[in-house]
Amino acid sequence: MTLFPSIQPQLTEMPTLPLYREIKWDFENDVPVFRGGAPVIVEGAEAVLVWAWKALRTPRFRYEIYTWEYGNDAEQLVGKPFSEEVKRAEAARYVRECLLVNPYITGVKDLTVTFDSERLRISAKIITVYGEVNVNV
Repeated sequence: MTLFPSIQPQLTEMPTLPLYREIKWDFENDVPVFRGGAPVIVEGAEAVLVWAWKALRTPRFRYEIYTWEYGNDAEQLVGKPFSEEVKRAEAARYVRECLLVNPYITGVKDLTVTFDSERLRISAKIITVYGEVNVNV
């Protein structure tokens, strides 16, 4: 017996996430995809991409159906007297914050934000637990 016992850290396994599923989305027409009257279900990286695309296009706090963590804050930049450089930096931060609330998304890289007239364009590579996917909004 010693005066200073050795304390060993308890290692616990990370809980495994269930397979992510989502309704397939037609990004061009902004509508869900149906076949035979039923929605088409996608899984894995494609499902996470659908979630990310929809989350980036949804203004945060606007709709009661979504939690306060869901959505993008980029709308807050509208009408602000920031320089283009500051707007791009803030938009990039908002994009990362929007995406990283999803436990299936572990990172964002190659992020590009541009303002095309009054529209924000986002292009990024999303690192998911299933691999990488490209999102363009």
